[in-house]
Amino acid sequence: MHGRRPDQRELSVRWLEIRQQDNRALPVLLRRRSGHSVNPDGTVSESRLQQIKKTKPGDQHNMKILTAILAFAMALFVLPAQAAPAITMEEFMVPSVDAGIDLYVRNKHPAGVSSFTPNKVLLYVHGATYPSETAFDLQLNGLSWMDYIAERGYDVYLVDLRGYGRSTRPPEMDKPALENAPLTRTATAVKDVGAAVDFIRKRRGVAKIDLLGWSWGTSVMGWYTAQNNDKVNKLVLYAPQWIRAGGASLTDNGAPLGAYRSVSMSSARDRWLTGVPENKKGDLVPAGWFDAWASATLATDPVGSKADKPVLRAPNGVVQDGREFWAAGKALYDPGEIRVPTFLAHAEWDQDLPSYMLHAYFAKLTNAPYKRYVEIGEGTHTIIMEKNRMQLFQAVQQFLDEDIKPNM
Repeated sequence: MHGRRPDQRELSVRWLEIRQQDNRALPVLLRRRSGHSVNPDGTVSESRLQQIKKTKPGDQHNMKILTAILAFAMALFVLPAQAAPAITMEEFMVPSVDAGIDLYVRNKHPAGVSSFTPNKVLLYVHGATYPSETAFDLQLNGLSWMDYIAERGYDVYLVDLRGYGRSTRPPEMDKPALENAPLTRTATAVKDVGAAVDFIRKRRGVAKIDLLGWSWGTSVMGWYTAQNNDKVNKLVLYAPQWIRAGGASLTDNGAPLGAYRSVSMSSARDRWLTGVPENKKGDLVPAGWFDAWASATLATDPVGSKADKPVLRAPNGVVQDGREFWAAGKALYDPGEIRVPTFLAHAEWDQDLPSYMLHAYFAKLTNAPYKRYVEIGEGTHTIIMEKNRMQLFQAVQQFLDEDIKPNM
C-alpha cells in the first residue's frame, strides 16, 4: 500500500478482517451506527464482508460515520494497558489508651500522595483468631485487598488488636493459658480501634474515616461506630456477627477458657471448609493460597510458630463474649445507634456467622441514612481468600466510591 493512502472503505474492511481473526468486535456500537449487521459475538461473516466491500463510493456519509467509529475503537484496542499506580507502604506502632500497649498499624496509599479527603481514608480490623495483615494484605496472584483499595486512590490502614499479630501481646500470653482470664474482650478491642482511628484522623487532618471489619471485627467496628458516629464516614461489615440462634460458634470448643487458645493450621483448614458441598471443595481455594496464608499467619506468632507442633495463639476474650452475650441471646450494643451509611457483605456457605445473622443485623440498622447488603454465592466465611474474592472486593468498592445523599 506504499505510495497512496487507503480509502475509507478499505480501512473499514481491513479493520473488520483484523477483528474477525481476534473474534472480538464492538457489535452493539457497530450495529447502531454502521448500517451493517454484526454478529452478537462480534464476528463478521464472509458474506457481510463482501457486502461492505461492495458499498457504493457515493455513499460517503455512512462510511465516514463507520470509519470514525472504527478509528476510535482501534485507538482503544492499541492503547497499552494502564499500569497499576505505585503504592507506598508505611508501618507504625501506635499507643493504645492503656499504658504499655502498642498497636501495629500498616498504611498503604498511592505513592507521592499525602493529602486525602475523609471519603478516601479507610481502616480495617480483623476477626477473632487471625491478624489483619495475613488476610487483608496477603499477596495472592500479586494482589491483596488492601492493594486493591489503595490502587483506587485510597489511604488504607489495617490494625492488629492487642494480643494479635505484631501488636503488644499482654504478658499473660507468655504463661500457661489457664492461669489467667480471657484476654482482649470486645470492649477492650473497641478502645484499641479508637486509638487507631484518632491516630489516622490526626495524621491526615480529617474528621471522619471509613471503617471495615471482618467477622468479630464487625462487632468491634459496629460498636465503635455506635459510640462515635461523628468520626465515621461509612461502615462496611463483612460477615456481620449477631445473636446466635443456637449452639456455640466454630471458635468455641466448649473447653474451659484461659487467656488464649492455640490454633493449628489443620484445624484452621477444617473450620474454613465447614459447610462447603463436597463437590465444591476442590477448587474453592486456588492452589497454593491456603499454604501461603498459613505460613504468613504462623510467622506472626514468634512463640507459637516455634512449638514442636506449630500453632497460632489467639486471645480468648472474643470467645468469652460469645458465651456471655451472643450465644445467650444478648447483644453487646445496639445497631440502631449507627447513623452512617452501612454496607453488609456475606457469603452463602459461611458457617461461622450464618446468613440469618446478616438479615437480623440488617433489620436492626434503623437509623443508618442508607443501608445495603450483598450475599455472594460459592463462598465461605473466608471468601476474602477464595476464587470469588473479586466479587467481594468490587461490591465493597462500589459502596465506598459512590456519593449518595438523601433526596438527590
